[in-house]
Amino acid sequence: MQLLPLLGTFALFLGVTVAVPAQEKRVHHQPDLSDHVHDDAQGYQYDHEAFLGKEEAKTFDQLTPEESKERLAKIVDRIDTDKDGYVSHAELRHWIKHRQRKYIEENVDKHWKDYDQNKDGKIAWAEYKNTTYGSHLDDESSDLEDRETYKAMLRRDERRFKVADRDGDGIATRDEFTAFLHPEEYDYMKDLVVQETIEDIDKNDDGKINLEEYIGDMFSPEEGEHEPDWVKTEKKHFTEFRDVNKDGFLDASEVAQWILPGEVDHADNEAKHLIHETDTDRDEKITKKEILANWNMFVGSQATNYGEDLTRKHDEL
Repeated sequence: MQLLPLLGTFALFLGVTVAVPAQEKRVHHQPDLSDHVHDDAQGYQYDHEAFLGKEEAKTFDQLTPEESKERLAKIVDRIDTDKDGYVSHAELRHWIKHRQRKYIEENVDKHWKDYDQNKDGKIAWAEYKNTTYGSHLDDESSDLEDRETYKAMLRRDERRFKVADRDGDGIATRDEFTAFLHPEEYDYMKDLVVQETIEDIDKNDDGKINLEEYIGDMFSPEEGEHEPDWVKTEKKHFTEFRDVNKDGFLDASEVAQWILPGEVDHADNEAKHLIHETDTDRDEKITKKEILANWNMFVGSQATNYGEDLTRKHDEL
């Protein structure tokens, strides 16, 4: 399921140049390591983004195979923190979690300068509000419906800001601002994530999600369009798994189990997967030699990118 942007569309209709953060409208599950399907038969883009982070994976896709392997060798040296010549499961898991955390930190970095207007190393609610919304809330020239929608977004932003602001002083530290932009990463924000999810999907405002709302959030058929198999599967998931108490609705606790399955450790699973596919001598750890022999699972290059393009074009024929 896609993570939906909270403010971008409305910034466009206003025609403003405010620095809108890359917030998520909601989080449908513990954030995965990549938006790509994890299917090695279709390519290794999931593994590349999991291992390198999304932005760095794009950089590797522009390199020659030789350059990619050379950079990968240097990365392996960094992952092998105890310098024993092996990459263990623990070291690889730590590296993957570090790369994913780095993506979040870079995202916060990108917006921090825009919002910290007085450069005091903190972001007050007033700074965020003024930078994001400016004077457009009172702009009588804009469409009334759009203006009301914008005001509703402001109220939602303010509620999220207040929850993220743990000491309640109206000023966000860097960690609190990170919680505001990426609430799915913080335990104390999870009730709010659930609340926002229900508000987005619950069209009849009864405080819970029925099957029609659940499917409608994911699939809006065009006229005459047949229901795809994945929708039938989702209906089955709703009935058999999501709706734990079988009352026909998802309440807050059931939504929490759906979108925040805490038992899933994507970094752990990916570390196990990479080791399993690379560990030729089955000693449950991998050497630089083993990694470089299987380099295209870890990183991309111009060659692997070209190969995936060829596969896509063949499939389209």
